[in-house]
Amino acid sequence: MSALTVAGATDLARGLLGAAGVEAAAAARTAQALVLADVWGVHSHGLLRLPFYLERLTAGGCNPAARLAPVSDTGPLVTFDGEDGLGHWQAWRAAEVARDRCANFGVAVVAVGRSSHCGALGVYTLPLVEAGLVGLVFSNGPAVMPPWGGSVPVVSTSPIAAGIPCAPHPAIVDLATSAVARGRIQAHAQRGEPLGEGWAFTASGEPTTDPEAALGGMLAPLGGPKGFALAFLVEALTGGLVGPALSTAVSDMFASADAARPQRIAHLVLALAPALLDVGEGGPAGGGTRLDRLAAQVSAAGGRVPGARRVLPGEMDKQAPLTLPEKVLDDLGGWAARLSVPLP
Repeated sequence: MSALTVAGATDLARGLLGAAGVEAAAAARTAQALVLADVWGVHSHGLLRLPFYLERLTAGGCNPAARLAPVSDTGPLVTFDGEDGLGHWQAWRAAEVARDRCANFGVAVVAVGRSSHCGALGVYTLPLVEAGLVGLVFSNGPAVMPPWGGSVPVVSTSPIAAGIPCAPHPAIVDLATSAVARGRIQAHAQRGEPLGEGWAFTASGEPTTDPEAALGGMLAPLGGPKGFALAFLVEALTGGLVGPALSTAVSDMFASADAARPQRIAHLVLALAPALLDVGEGGPAGGGTRLDRLAAQVSAAGGRVPGARRVLPGEMDKQAPLTLPEKVLDDLGGWAARLSVPLP
């Protein structure tokens, strides 16, 4: 398959997901999230992952007909059962609900349990920051990281995302609490490239630069024991509070043997209204004004506001070429043939 444009990649992803049984709106939202990750340069969580999602959808490990079923609703706190559906559209919808509830209450927490992997977590801060809200997003996944000093994986890469509405462009923080995201390990494996030192361990706990050994082994925490402490926090907020599974019971999306087993992942979205948190000068806009000043101070000091160069969905050039590895293009072409989806 030849190179794709942003629009062509989005159409192809939407078509493949629809052919696998995913409802049209959910397929469109998921396709947008995947392509946006690639546009941001987060290729480990972009279209590289789509063949794995398709395998899970066709094998039964992911439910293409899933809904967001209400579990509890107090007003500012809402919990949904994701019915083993794709995490992308479910996490996005959770962020939209958090945005709407935060408009009424000044704060909102929305949880989705029994879901699946949702890709680049920073994507789900967008409904919040575009509404002028601060957003925090957490998720879990398969256990790949041992406790500091331990030799058995107990937590996932435990990603954290935050969106901060500041001028001239929102800050978007998106990081794994492991030394690198697991999708980056998979990307190295597909390219046949060695890993960096200190990224991963074999299953027996030996340091390794072999991506295949790392995929079957464990990842190192970011920043040693402090990184593991953050990972523990994320696991407690997701698998622990929401569930239904801790990361030690989450199936591996990169393992074909697990394709028919639901992941039962949890996502948690928090929204905060800056105007209602300010106790200083400046009236209702005080908090927002200080966020703008904070971003300006970072730039004036010669630094870069985290994620401030990431384009928002409305800023994307849909006709721009989307650079993808040949392996990803070949895999997508194979799935297009298998599901009878025309290539763009």
